[in-house]
Amino acid sequence: MLGLMQDWPLLCHRIIDHAAEMHGNREVVSRSVEGPIHRTDYRTIRERSLKVAQRLDRMGVRVGDRIGTLAWNTWRHLEVWYGLLGVGAVYHTVNPRLFPDQIAYIVNHAEDRLMFTDLTFLPLVEKLAEHLPLLEKVIVLTDAANMPETGLANAVAYEDWLAEADGDFAWKTFDENTAAGMCYTSGTTGHPKGVVYSHRSNVLHSMAVNQPDMLGLSSRDIMMPVVPMFHANGWSIAFSAPMTGTTMVMPGAKMDGASIYELLDTEKVSVTAAVPTVWLMLLQFLDGSDHQLPHLERVIIGGAACPRAMTAAFQKKYDVDVLHAWGMTEMSPLGTICSLKPEYAGLEGDARLDIQEKQGHAPFSIEMKITDDYDIEQDWDGKTFGRLKVRGPAIAKAYFKGEGGEILDDAGYFDTGDVAHIDPYGYMQITDRAKDVIKSGGEWISTIDLENIAVGHPDVAEAAVIGVAHPKWDERPLLVVVAKDGCTPTRDGLIDYMQDKVAKWWLPNDVVVVDEIPHTATGKIQKTTLREQFKDYTFPDA
Repeated sequence: MLGLMQDWPLLCHRIIDHAAEMHGNREVVSRSVEGPIHRTDYRTIRERSLKVAQRLDRMGVRVGDRIGTLAWNTWRHLEVWYGLLGVGAVYHTVNPRLFPDQIAYIVNHAEDRLMFTDLTFLPLVEKLAEHLPLLEKVIVLTDAANMPETGLANAVAYEDWLAEADGDFAWKTFDENTAAGMCYTSGTTGHPKGVVYSHRSNVLHSMAVNQPDMLGLSSRDIMMPVVPMFHANGWSIAFSAPMTGTTMVMPGAKMDGASIYELLDTEKVSVTAAVPTVWLMLLQFLDGSDHQLPHLERVIIGGAACPRAMTAAFQKKYDVDVLHAWGMTEMSPLGTICSLKPEYAGLEGDARLDIQEKQGHAPFSIEMKITDDYDIEQDWDGKTFGRLKVRGPAIAKAYFKGEGGEILDDAGYFDTGDVAHIDPYGYMQITDRAKDVIKSGGEWISTIDLENIAVGHPDVAEAAVIGVAHPKWDERPLLVVVAKDGCTPTRDGLIDYMQDKVAKWWLPNDVVVVDEIPHTATGKIQKTTLREQFKDYTFPDA
């Protein structure tokens, strides 16, 4: 016997329909790439998205065609996303921070037909154009007045292109499992691999994101997604915010501390999201000033482990709740958020921070387990390390074109590549990437734990830990730090500071101070580069 409910496909463009109908006058505020602040609303976003879909349809774009975007978070990028979704095309967010040859590879591998690009990235597209034989047209996200001279024969200003449509168009209909978006991950070996989201997975994921113990967005919130839309499906905020009628503040290309503060303050932002490096810049800007964050209620920090000192600074200095988050491109991307269940809600001070260092618990629709190297499932005791595996309706089951082969285990779980433990209340804590964990004398040492402790030192701005060969112990930790302005951290001072915070055998064997720690295109510490940089390093005691 089957249920007698209506067949209502979970299609992404239904989200912008709902936003326009129920929250039509809710603002979408953007810092434009051209400079001025631009204001629109969900009703207008939908109207212009219909024009985008109409123009794409006239150009012969069909269901399943991949269309690239090289763009910041602005109202135009949002319009393009929904226009593409409404015609059944696949938005392919290209990360402009990748190396040019990587960008050319993924645009060609995805077989992108068109490219929507911001003015910032037009020189990059011009440089790569001869290596992108499948690209039919470049649509520059600006108007005629700001359209620069370009050697691209197939380039047009977005506003001119859009003006040829009247918006008298109906969204296409198709199966909810139809591809909706694509994002390439560099978190695997070899070439970047394409993760393909479906309409169904995006809608279900956004509903999971909006659960009260997760982001819990509402029409009363003002959300500023600082995380770019080209990072891991934009953390789903382009869907979860309109779904609930949340006012959106789009920061555009300016993501320095002063610019972020300006929007947080003038637009009265209540919730925001980004990687730790962004919040480090904001906190450095605020440090020593009389600026406060009176409107901001909560900040979501993910993409890399959130340092304990950062959580403490937001909460103690500025009375802003920190939600530590974890996820992956392959997970759409949310996996867990560290909101406090009743078991931990009464904790204060260091005990509370101990819990907030964890990546948190999963929403409905995500299942987790940890296994040893023999795939034997481990207890949730908050101590036992294991490989973190996940499954759910918004988690990848394969990469585009079958790259990487079979990626699920026999039970349908995806191996995240992270090492973690889970406590009895379901709180997961990443202790390392499987490829980064230090194996010393047969035991594992968490580089993330050491990094978080080191960043708590008053002289340290950023820290990274890598394993370096040791003749007796196989590997030992090397702590690499960047000093805060005007400070001079020392080896003895740092190791003394860490003495009572970790087991003695975890303590770094040495400390190196550098001007800069390398980062990946997504803002994570580039351990591979650090290991290459220090491959010939010898410990003083070796």
